[in-house]
Amino acid sequence: MSKKGRVKSAGIVGGMGPESTIDYYRRIIRAYAAQREGSGPSLLIASVDTKATLAIAAADDRPKFVELLSGAVEMLTAGGADFAVLSANTPHIVFDEVRARSKIPMISIVEVAAQAARARGLKRLGLIGTRYTMRGEFYRRVFTPAGIELVAPSEADQEYVHTKYVGELVPGVFLSATHDGLVSVVDRLRREEGIDGIILGGTELALILTEATIAGIPVLDTAGLHVEAIVSELLA
Repeated sequence: MSKKGRVKSAGIVGGMGPESTIDYYRRIIRAYAAQREGSGPSLLIASVDTKATLAIAAADDRPKFVELLSGAVEMLTAGGADFAVLSANTPHIVFDEVRARSKIPMISIVEVAAQAARARGLKRLGLIGTRYTMRGEFYRRVFTPAGIELVAPSEADQEYVHTKYVGELVPGVFLSATHDGLVSVVDRLRREEGIDGIILGGTELALILTEATIAGIPVLDTAGLHVEAIVSELLA
């Protein structure tokens, strides 16, 4: 229960893309019910436009990104959410700015992933996701101070991952050939860069790469880790 004597509510900024937002909802429901004898959590979702989000990221328009996401968080706050999350990795490009403007606490998917990596003793991790995530600094700003090195795929593999991610996974298309292609990317990182784990730095990636290990190394499912943190906060 919160200080107001009511059940805590989680606010989710979703729609980036819809498939992972649905996955978040399902996972939170199941995890919460498993710990509360079948009870359901209190959730609010503010869905933003996927196409607009990707366009803003491509244009590197940080002020516009902050305005879009902060507006969604304000909607959740007005609706009674006790804390908020961004249910995607790419928008975390401006997470610090959005959190600074938020009137309620926010849980970062990147910080949660870093905590999990430290707990597992991982030191050199591959990172796959959209090109904005793979080439951005927002993951490194959190992982580097923790003594964890991040390695992105080659330029060609980055283009492959981004194209498949935006063109197939975000619209909800999951093909076995794409699964195998993504596994090959991870395997090349393991063989050529000596990574000891792989970060699924895109929440849709967990919908196609469902294995606990790939190419013999552990997988950090950022969506799953984020959900665990959300449920923990709901039950706190």
